[in-house]
Amino acid sequence: MTFLDKVADERVSDVRCTDESLIVDLMDGRTISVPLAWYPRLAHATSDQRAEWQTCGGGYGIHWPQIDEDLSTEGFLRGASAPKVA
Repeated sequence: MTFLDKVADERVSDVRCTDESLIVDLMDGRTISVPLAWYPRLAHATSDQRAEWQTCGGGYGIHWPQIDEDLSTEGFLRGASAPKVA
């Protein structure tokens, strides 16, 4: 198998939060860490609310039901923060 034969699997494997970061493990073994401050709903949620998540969008998204937040692995990989609210 060559490098080109490998196909990235960007589906969510695990999610966790620290006081400063949102950390997402992908099925292909990569880990993405982004500032929690990029996502105000998550930043203002309790640790229990952040811990209750589920995959959505065929495994390419994360949904936090208690705070009605949805994020995607595509957005993490682009480095996209939450839209600014006017």
